Amino acid sequence: MKTSNNSSTTTDFILLGFPCAREGQVLLFVLFSVVYLLTLMANGSIICAVHWDQRLHTPMYILLAHFSFLEIWYVTSTVPNMLANFLSDTKVMSFSGCFLQFYFFFSLGCTECFFLAIMAFDRYLAICQPLHYPTVMTGHLCTNLVVSCWVIGFLWFLIPIIVISQMSFCGSRIIDHFLCDPGPLLALTCKKVPVLKLIFSSLSLLPIIFLLLFIMVSYTLVLRAVLKVPSAAGRRKAFSTCGSHLAVVSLFYGSVLVMYGSPTSEHEAGMQKIVTLFYSILTPLLNPVIYSLRNKDMKKALQKFLKI
Repeated sequence: MKTSNNSSTTTDFILLGFPCAREGQVLLFVLFSVVYLLTLMANGSIICAVHWDQRLHTPMYILLAHFSFLEIWYVTSTVPNMLANFLSDTKVMSFSGCFLQFYFFFSLGCTECFFLAIMAFDRYLAICQPLHYPTVMTGHLCTNLVVSCWVIGFLWFLIPIIVISQMSFCGSRIIDHFLCDPGPLLALTCKKVPVLKLIFSSLSLLPIIFLLLFIMVSYTLVLRAVLKVPSAAGRRKAFSTCGSHLAVVSLFYGSVLVMYGSPTSEHEAGMQKIVTLFYSILTPLLNPVIYSLRNKDMKKALQKFLKI
């Protein structure tokens, strides 16, 4: 892609990642390799447990299996390139590679927002409308909701990312991040277009805010219904099931809101990296741990699958 007359052609970018001595880079490579492998194994175990245990062939666990599948691809959109970057001397990423990562990272993140919302909707139906739940949350509806999440998630940022990819980039090719993020990318464009940054920020915040409100309303109604349950055992089971989902929602949305809801975060590269690291790499590792620890059925299925 060509830049202005006073600038050279930009065909790639340099991702600084986490600048440190060579020994530190090797240590980070080992650390994140372990985290990545654990994430793949943990989420893969949940998918296999749901697939092989007939007791888990219910909408809640089917959605959880699809969510784990999503988490595997979400972490894969960033970590393999980050690992290669740790061992690279040049830290170079191609122009097409950068925008492919940009597209998949944000599309998968958006899809995760929608998945968390339909998982909250499933719990609302199961607890607040138990008599209608089997007839409403059918396998057909569950499949349609899953497909809708993927389709909407992958269409949401498509046009803005295509527009940004057609822009000219001038001056430095350096991106002070471990992934291709819109903030640093837009800062490198030859012609500054504030409205494009505003559109992208709005598209990022819309699913976060509205879907979070939907989740909060759903769980407010769930909490009200649970408190009316006469049986203490029934209340504990409902709190345990919903508690794991609320913990996952808090981890993901908490860090994403710090990233995209705070006006100061865009000025601090170090803060950007830490927060992005948390919701894009650590959260996919913690999610299967949270679900398996707080859910007896999932714990039994995993023990059976792993033959513990």
